[in-house]
Amino acid sequence: MNQLGTDFSTCDLNDAHPDKVRFVNLQFRNFGAKCKFAGTIRTAVMVEDTKLVQEALFTSPGNGAVIVLDGGGSVRTALLGDMMAERLIGNGWTGIVVNGAVRDSRQLADLDLGVKALGTSPVRSGKTGRGAIDIPVAFGGVLFEPGKFIYCDEDGVLVADEPLTS
Repeated sequence: MNQLGTDFSTCDLNDAHPDKVRFVNLQFRNFGAKCKFAGTIRTAVMVEDTKLVQEALFTSPGNGAVIVLDGGGSVRTALLGDMMAERLIGNGWTGIVVNGAVRDSRQLADLDLGVKALGTSPVRSGKTGRGAIDIPVAFGGVLFEPGKFIYCDEDGVLVADEPLTS
């Protein structure tokens, strides 16, 4: 289960541990009801396709972890919608950070899930199954590795090798 909680500020973590955190230099928007969330990282990489992540991660126990989904920065199709988000909540995921787009933004705003993404698209993604799960992925100047830790709030996204307190 997620032991990181929400008693943190990314600003305070960055000030207290400048040598231990990496700042993701992308301007994400908040879409879920949880604007502040943290957890162990699980990763997926896929561009304009969600079949693999739906089968491998969305239906498995999240145990309070956060999915980092690298969609290559594409906003042509959405990689998360309200039905997928509801599955994440039901399986114990804390949040998801999408380097790409989401859809059903109005419904996502009512769900008890942390959701950060670059933007929105009404277009559904493909279902070919291309991609990879639990491999290191990089975007926004940061390498995201499974098992490391992510901290998200209204001021940004930080990654650390170990759990931190401010």
